[in-house]
Amino acid sequence: MYERAPFGLLAHDTSADPRFVYANGTAQRCFGYSWDEFVGLPSRLSARPDAQEDRDAFVRAVTVDHYATGYRGIRVGRTGRPFWIEDVTMWDLMDADGSLHGQAAVFRSWSPAKG
Repeated sequence: MYERAPFGLLAHDTSADPRFVYANGTAQRCFGYSWDEFVGLPSRLSARPDAQEDRDAFVRAVTVDHYATGYRGIRVGRTGRPFWIEDVTMWDLMDADGSLHGQAAVFRSWSPAKG
């Protein structure tokens, strides 16, 4: 499932500027990064500057409710190529004690974007 999953799966940590800690093969191909390039990359760099407000609002919704779904947003690949991620669900990564370790997101659809 890591390499050929029909969905992209990402996770970032809880640092002040959250960094990716996981990206499955589908997410790596969509964004154009290898594992070594992806892991450690600030997650905010997955969206263009003009899409940050939208991205941040979705992340905040998860922070409040621990879960959000139905998101669609523009993302940007390593080469600067924009694309849509769609049918996104994001949730908090919590351990059995309720300690927060990050957030994960699955996107079930993606397509090219203009511009």
